[in-house]
Amino acid sequence: MNAVVADTHIVVWYLSTPDELSPKALAALDAADATGGPIYVASVSVVEVAYLVEKGRLPEVVWDRLIGELSRPDSGLVVVPLDLPVAQALRRIPRAVVPEMPDRIVAATALYLGLPLVTRDLRIRSSDVTTIW
Repeated sequence: MNAVVADTHIVVWYLSTPDELSPKALAALDAADATGGPIYVASVSVVEVAYLVEKGRLPEVVWDRLIGELSRPDSGLVVVPLDLPVAQALRRIPRAVVPEMPDRIVAATALYLGLPLVTRDLRIRSSDVTTIW
């Protein structure tokens, strides 16, 4: 099983424009999907997609695809709630390195689960979080 955590932009690209992903990122996501190792999505990513659709920065179809995929019983995507263990892991990510709260929550989700985070975000990649890009 090859479970990973996907950053918000990674989930969006995986569902709508996978050619935006690096070969390593796409391979990691496909491997997780193929082996039944979930692709974990931080709950803040779902909220972030809703916000970006409302602001007009993403088309409505992105929201529909994400919710449709998350609603399927056999989906490889699994939402991880923002709970106490994730909040505690967040303290291990310096705000000076990763200043944006949604990014810190996504990174903390990966730390808490002990899994690599698929992300293009340079700040997260420069932190102590194991990443794939």
